[in-house]
Amino acid sequence: MTSSTVKLLNIVALTVDLPEYNLYRGQVGTVVELLAGGKAFEVEFSDRNGRTYESVGLRPEQIMVLRFEPASPDSVREKVTA
Repeated sequence: MTSSTVKLLNIVALTVDLPEYNLYRGQVGTVVELLAGGKAFEVEFSDRNGRTYESVGLRPEQIMVLRFEPASPDSVREKVTA
């Protein structure tokens, strides 16, 4: 994933385990800040009541943007590896 595809307020999922933060692959968060000129992202993880339980800086290869609409037929699929 390139950092240019991640934008402020995107909903993302972890592609890696981060046991030091009690976060695991597949957990969903929101990008709340662009860091290092857009090369890293502050992602906030909240419970169902909207209470933040963790906020961490992540690199693009640690997250994937979740999409809620069909992709354009002109879009290029990007291979994501963990």
